[in-house]
Amino acid sequence: MVNERDTQYLLLTPGPLSTTRTVRDAMMQEYSTWDADYNDIVEFIRVRLVRLAVRDDVNLGAHTSVLMPGSGTFSVESVIGSVIPADGKLLVLNNGAYGARITTIARMLGIDTVELGQAETEPTDLGQVETMLTADKAITHVAMVHCETTTGMLNPVESVGEMVRRHGREFILDAMSSFGGIPLSMESTGAHYLISSANKCIQGVPGFGFVVADHGALESTRGRARSHSLDLFDQWNEMETKGGKWRFTSPTHVVNAFACALNELEAEGGVQARHARYLANQKTMVEGMRSLGFQTLLGDEVQSPIITSFYYPEPDRFDFQTFYDALKARRFVIYPGKVSNAQCFRIGSIGDVHPEDMNQLVAQVGEVLEEMNIHSLAAG
Repeated sequence: MVNERDTQYLLLTPGPLSTTRTVRDAMMQEYSTWDADYNDIVEFIRVRLVRLAVRDDVNLGAHTSVLMPGSGTFSVESVIGSVIPADGKLLVLNNGAYGARITTIARMLGIDTVELGQAETEPTDLGQVETMLTADKAITHVAMVHCETTTGMLNPVESVGEMVRRHGREFILDAMSSFGGIPLSMESTGAHYLISSANKCIQGVPGFGFVVADHGALESTRGRARSHSLDLFDQWNEMETKGGKWRFTSPTHVVNAFACALNELEAEGGVQARHARYLANQKTMVEGMRSLGFQTLLGDEVQSPIITSFYYPEPDRFDFQTFYDALKARRFVIYPGKVSNAQCFRIGSIGDVHPEDMNQLVAQVGEVLEEMNIHSLAAG
């Protein structure tokens, strides 16, 4: 619980997030990037990521993984810029800021890109996806975000993946905020490329992202990259042929912490157990916030257990910065809103966080509202 922690704050954000003491301690070990022991850690991570992403052992050999330095967006850009051929065309399914970011990346790279743009509170329209794939045979790749943390929306990736595969296209899945915390697999999603980051549901720290890929699809991308440093094939080929070696200097401390985090995920009971804890966190928090009068932006049927958006109470009087600072003084760090057409803030449910922490949060929120003299919580 937060009052028993050795950290300054409990981060109720979509990443970076609160980690365990043992994950943080793992960063105290120093390695050379050329050292065989370090490269063995990289290979351990690569194998474990594939095992996390592949449901059936029969399919393990058909998949591979590669680590990329930087934030999760670097890994997204490495995939977008490396796997789509010069004559390819990308369809982006966009209902939030991170879907929009994929479109921005693709267009800046000069990739022929079309977009199914929807409101941030609308899940992906499967009928429109089917129509676009049927009508436009030039589309070679489809990209979407699984958990759109703009709102907390959980998009129907399994249905989209089935559709993309049926139409003979390749599927790029941004599972940044869901992989390791929500049950999914390469088989269930139909993904050719699944992208996530060290500092999300596996509960590591920031510094690199990763891609789990269909082995044959990735092998066919040699020479397509539009960037030297973000060349996905070359980074994979280096690791594949040189026992886990990175092309350039890697974040050794972060990599070791991530290996520790993977072991802790397994010790917790795997993705199913972590998902159950995240669900309990989110349920406890939402029920408590609703008991105080707060209203959620999304309906429960499309809400993820990753992060939840709440309308401002008394939007004409409520000051988010005051609210944020008061909670931070109580050691709880929440997230500002990102929705373009509603006044909201967000609270994350992932990381080394437990339902008891959420009960403490709700109690502190009640005290802060009293201090701010806010009582009639009307949705904005």
